Amino acid sequence: MSSARTSRRRFLKLVAGTGVASRVLAASALAPAASGGTSGAVAIADGALRIEFDSRLRSRAWHVRQDGGESLPLTRWAATEYLLLADGSRVEQFALRHEERSAVDDPHGHGVRLTLLGTAASHSEGAPQSGAASGQIEKRVSIELHERYPGFAFYRVSYRNLSSRPIALRGWRSADLELLPAPAAGSSHGARAEPQFWCYCGSTHADRRDWVQPVKAGFSQENFMGMTASDYGGGTPIADVWHRDCGIAVGHLESSPRLLSLPVTRSARGARLAIAGVLERDLAPGEQFNTPETFLATHRGDYFVTLDAYRRIMAERGLVSPRAPEFAYEPIWCAWGYEYACTSQLIEATLPKVQELGLKWVVIDDGWQSKIGDWNLNRAKYPRGDVDMLALLADVRKRGLKPRLWYTPLAAAPGSDLLHDHTDMLLLDKDGAPQAVTYWNCFYLCPAYEKTRTYTESLIRRFIGQWGFAGLKVDGQHVNGVAPCYNPVHRHARPEESLEKLQDFLHAMFVTARNLNPEVVMELCPCGTAYSFFNFASMNQAPASDPESSWQVRHKGKTLKALMGPSAAFAGDHVELSDGGDDFASTAGIGAIVSTKFTWPKDPKPKDSFLLTPEREALWRKWIALYNERLLPKGTYRGELYDIGFDKPETHVVEKSGRLYYAFYAPSWNGPVSFRGLAAGRYRLRDYFNARDLGEIAAPGALKQLAFERFALLEAIPV
Repeated sequence: MSSARTSRRRFLKLVAGTGVASRVLAASALAPAASGGTSGAVAIADGALRIEFDSRLRSRAWHVRQDGGESLPLTRWAATEYLLLADGSRVEQFALRHEERSAVDDPHGHGVRLTLLGTAASHSEGAPQSGAASGQIEKRVSIELHERYPGFAFYRVSYRNLSSRPIALRGWRSADLELLPAPAAGSSHGARAEPQFWCYCGSTHADRRDWVQPVKAGFSQENFMGMTASDYGGGTPIADVWHRDCGIAVGHLESSPRLLSLPVTRSARGARLAIAGVLERDLAPGEQFNTPETFLATHRGDYFVTLDAYRRIMAERGLVSPRAPEFAYEPIWCAWGYEYACTSQLIEATLPKVQELGLKWVVIDDGWQSKIGDWNLNRAKYPRGDVDMLALLADVRKRGLKPRLWYTPLAAAPGSDLLHDHTDMLLLDKDGAPQAVTYWNCFYLCPAYEKTRTYTESLIRRFIGQWGFAGLKVDGQHVNGVAPCYNPVHRHARPEESLEKLQDFLHAMFVTARNLNPEVVMELCPCGTAYSFFNFASMNQAPASDPESSWQVRHKGKTLKALMGPSAAFAGDHVELSDGGDDFASTAGIGAIVSTKFTWPKDPKPKDSFLLTPEREALWRKWIALYNERLLPKGTYRGELYDIGFDKPETHVVEKSGRLYYAFYAPSWNGPVSFRGLAAGRYRLRDYFNARDLGEIAAPGALKQLAFERFALLEAIPV
């Protein structure tokens, strides 16, 4: 998908010239590399993407180059949308019976629609179809291209049983594609060889794997969007695979989560991806089944432009990330460095250093509560209850700092009063057993049960309204997604209501907090999961969510700046979680908020201490000052400029106040670097971490020799 907008006149000219206005696309216009000897019967195209269908409703896709060069084949001819039958066969070949074209003018702007109708091909038509479905299933495919989103095709697919008998189904597939290698791709043999493909997968896994990975030989990932472990699940329903020249992405466009998969696999001839759903039911005579609305997109560079377009499309459908208040960009100190040994006295002793270093937020983390579920104060740490908590918050505010409270909803611990008195809130599985939240040894509460929501809203009123916290840290991998609920007390219309209404539950929390304090900061930290896009409307700050490496900090930052917006309040999470425990550069350089969990003046833990030693204090002081001087998260993250997989060194750019800030990352680098995104003119380069000038460059096309270890942070200042 192109990041450049196509004018309406050019859009209409392109679609008219590539088959939307004519019945047949000339076979001579098709490159033989992907043709397989079959010409396209019907096509729909814009300035970035061309999709062709043959007489059997098979399709293939092309990437249309913006520079006017020859179009690049994305896929071969294949059955890309089909049904799986209970007998193990599949209905994949359909005879094209009818086509219709129309103009579109909807919340996504002007566009064109191509609708194709076919029936399952019979033996006599030369395309054998297995089972009783032969000639008995009608397939309708509707594809829309909008001039506002070049290269992004909206798909609606449905199937109707034309027979007089039920047809037993077991599943469906859409956008079942195999991305071809780049035309110039060479052998990938050898340990040091560059991978031919990279991918972004929006699924969640208990091992907290990278969201962005090379697609090497043997790579296979199912990317189920439901629960992949007891308390790990959900995500952003997109899979994107790309090579050096272009890429292709698929996903769904529904307004709430769907239980489907987006498998990505390295194949012998390329990289496979698809949208797959389980459908174990009978399709009655005359009945129609609609798959979720899906999309297919193509792009240059990496996955950023796909996610950015998806965000804008979903915003036009009502799913919008809230504006981040000014306070959301201020740097953070979190008391979690003390872990469960934390007391109000330890926090109070640390506050002078927090204030001195220029940090602005104080997060009171896990351990303040009596029991998860009850949320009363732990009397061993706060013996006078509310009086002690209010005194601590007064000390925080007196120093010009802002208090934030850790809280994990939708969980109740064994032994809690809540679990004893209100077992009706529990989320239950098919067998009537509660769902485990493993980290805290708790049980899930159902977000779609009104009583759960009412109770949670009362807690928010206590935290924000009575105690006066300026923000909440809503924590836990289990809040990213939930399993279907079979609790009969809840009287769900369908078990899936629990996962579909999770976003409504979280939004009710956010609205309750914001009504009490319009500038409240609502941080959602779904520990190690791939954020559910559907929950973004309920938060205004996102951390890197327990990163396991600096690479995760950076690619999570790129991902969330695409999904939440280029100026989103994304925090790098505790710097102590980064490589070496001190890699502020991977946070500050990408336009993320700095955060730390140091302990001071002492740490009661005998090991795994986060004590701020004099040497570390000097480094912390420098980075926090650099952050406060520039506040790069309030700028515009330019994720479209560099490919995070193929461009070396890894490069991120933030534009702010007429300047571009470049962050380069590599274990070691000595060679040329490029400066993309600059308007024509001359610029002075400054290494703002080492406070040294590096001379001038001329744009566009600027290159400069650069040598660094780990990182280089440069500021391009117009001359």
